Amino acid sequence: MSANRVIKIMDLGLMEYGEAWRTQLEIVEKRIGGEVGDTLLIVEHPHVYTLGRKGMEENILNKNIPCYRVERGGDATYHGPGQLVVYPILNLNERGLGVRDLVNILEESCIRTLQLYGVVGGRLEGKPGVWVNGRKIASIGLAVRHWVTFHGMAFNINTDLRYFNGIRPCGMDPEIMTSLQEILGHPIPMDEAKDRLVNGLVGLLNSTPVWTISLFKGL
Repeated sequence: MSANRVIKIMDLGLMEYGEAWRTQLEIVEKRIGGEVGDTLLIVEHPHVYTLGRKGMEENILNKNIPCYRVERGGDATYHGPGQLVVYPILNLNERGLGVRDLVNILEESCIRTLQLYGVVGGRLEGKPGVWVNGRKIASIGLAVRHWVTFHGMAFNINTDLRYFNGIRPCGMDPEIMTSLQEILGHPIPMDEAKDRLVNGLVGLLNSTPVWTISLFKGL
């Protein structure tokens, strides 16, 4: 991995999926063109389903919730309030990383965050994401354009798991999903979880975080 680098961190709060997707694509193009540096978007979405580029339409069961087909890998997934979503817009080539390396780093950041709550998370061979006692707590789906990554990881913190019943998450049974709140039996302060995950992820990327409220100024 390359020497220590800066990552701009932008907390988008609760943002409609389409708007966040457009924001990603705009930053990706600027990153490809060298107009901005590596950027990490942190966001929660209103209730929405997404399908990866090879996802199957039949895995979306509830047609009453908005659904987007996007560029990432993976199949059907759900995003909603209480779920911590991380979109890393990074130049892999400049960092000396491959896609699998970044997936491992995202998984590890989640596993280490879980450890801070006394929860043991791990990996399952051939199934990207993070698992706790055979149930999935974080999903990962990346896209890459000219070595710049986008889309990313969804970590269930206080997620309303009932919405997974409207899909077959990654083609699996909805009951496979869990959340940190379900495991611990109480809600988790989102700002706390956000700080712990971001700090862990930035550390694993051997980077220095710079928080910003502007989408493009000074990037």
